[in-house]
Amino acid sequence: MATKIKKLAGSQIEISATISANDLSAYRVQAIKNLGEEVKIDGFRKGKIPEQVLVDKLGEMTVLYEMAELAIGDAYPKIIEDEKIDAIGRPEVKITKIEKDKALEFTITTAVLPEVKVGDYVSIAKAEMKKDLDIKEVTDEENEKVIAEILKQQTHTHDDGEEHVPELNDEFVKSLGNFENVEDFKKKVKENINKEKEFRALEKRRLDIAEKILETAEIDIPRIMVEHELSRSEAQFKDDISRLGVKVEDYMKRLNKTMEDLRKEWEEGATKKAKLQLVLNEITKKEKLTPAKEDVEKEVAMILEHYKNADPIQARVYAETVLTNDKVFAFLESQK
Repeated sequence: MATKIKKLAGSQIEISATISANDLSAYRVQAIKNLGEEVKIDGFRKGKIPEQVLVDKLGEMTVLYEMAELAIGDAYPKIIEDEKIDAIGRPEVKITKIEKDKALEFTITTAVLPEVKVGDYVSIAKAEMKKDLDIKEVTDEENEKVIAEILKQQTHTHDDGEEHVPELNDEFVKSLGNFENVEDFKKKVKENINKEKEFRALEKRRLDIAEKILETAEIDIPRIMVEHELSRSEAQFKDDISRLGVKVEDYMKRLNKTMEDLRKEWEEGATKKAKLQLVLNEITKKEKLTPAKEDVEKEVAMILEHYKNADPIQARVYAETVLTNDKVFAFLESQK
């Protein structure tokens, strides 16, 4: 089998291939068998139709195309393996020449994992890690606002319809948890707000590191990877709406938008996400960063416990990706 490979834009390739007439003829028996099981001809049982009767009924080209489909189905994985092609997504097959007793010619267009060129991520991480975290001190006003929200959550409606707002006293705060008195409660609320601010600052710094590394990257992103991210966003969107007890169709009418409108709005973010994951994968390879097997198993078990209908294979892929990404960021944040 002769093959020729041409690079296309958008991290795609076009494979031009030829299968000899002799090699193609080896698929005729299976092609006749497949077609015979699908076609109904009066006077013959399915699967027992003589070849010539079937050819007369369907035409020689139908048989040839069935042979071609079988031959290409076997040829494609072999081409991918022999040429060491990192193909992703469903390939697009086009038969360019097909005649009886002649060689079969066809092209296959497929997306491939793109080449990722990334800048000096270590220097970028070092520069970002030298910057002070932007954590503003918790104000009394912020503290009181959170406490007011806690009281609101604990408000009960009496039988007469009146709302009862609990009094902020020692007895009440003790009923909420391990608090000695009101002052201890206020102090711990403030500490929790501060922890939340610290967490957000750390997340922002992580995002800043990722953004700056992404700016240095050169990637010809395949469209299929962007579409994958868009589909994930759509699925998450629909799930979030359903959890609110609202029909997605009704919500979309209220928004006065179609799903296609939303996908266009998400396009930039989806492209950035896809590129970032490729960059993180590249750093993973360069620095040989992999999560411990026991950590992966623990994460997979947790996912399957919380999501009973989750696919175990997808759960493992997700767990490995999340834990590997964490290791990449831990590596970057260690550059001081």
